[in-house]
Amino acid sequence: MSFIGTGIAEALRMLVTGNKEVLEITWRTFQVSGTATLISVLIGVPIGTFLALKGFFGRNLVISVVNLGMGLPPVVVGLVTWLCLTRYGPLGFLGLLYTPTAMVVAQAIIASPIVAGFTIAAIQSINPKMRLQILALGANRLQFLLLLLREARLGLLAAVIAGFGGVISEVGASIMVGGNIKGYTRVLTTAIALEVSKGSFELATALSIILLLLAFLITAVLTSIQQHRRQPQ
Repeated sequence: MSFIGTGIAEALRMLVTGNKEVLEITWRTFQVSGTATLISVLIGVPIGTFLALKGFFGRNLVISVVNLGMGLPPVVVGLVTWLCLTRYGPLGFLGLLYTPTAMVVAQAIIASPIVAGFTIAAIQSINPKMRLQILALGANRLQFLLLLLREARLGLLAAVIAGFGGVISEVGASIMVGGNIKGYTRVLTTAIALEVSKGSFELATALSIILLLLAFLITAVLTSIQQHRRQPQ
């Protein structure tokens, strides 16, 4: 328990004094996970909307694959991404391995099925009669999709929250494709893993608290947007 108390005190000290390295790592964590979440939304929402609205042969199989992807082990994603980006891999010519971009790619792969799965559930939860009503009012295809997404916005924001939560806490893939390079690819999760391996449990605890605070702040903002004007009267 002394580790926790010391870790809390150390976390407060680093935040109050503006420890340069910690602030840099925290900002990089936000950049990498935020960018990966944005990419996953751009990929997952269209895919989830398509699967929720369209019927075709093998649709259930595709949705099953998406649902399976929601539980993808990060280390497996990291390995596949590493194999693709390594010097002799199919994308090795891009030179992205052990860069923040590689970490964004791996985290986006992790988050995209999560966002897609939540989107499918959000769209399918809309009353089918509402869809027919929108079409009956003469809406074109774009208007129909925009109105559906607006109606499902609470579920879509839940998808964003879930996607962000899935990547900001991820460590395995980030280490494999980022290398945990100080001043370049080191983020809070990989820094925590490093400090634990060194036996610096107080510092690891402090970094863990900072990670929790960052995750809470971002999630609180997204939740506030989600619940806007939905407060009980």
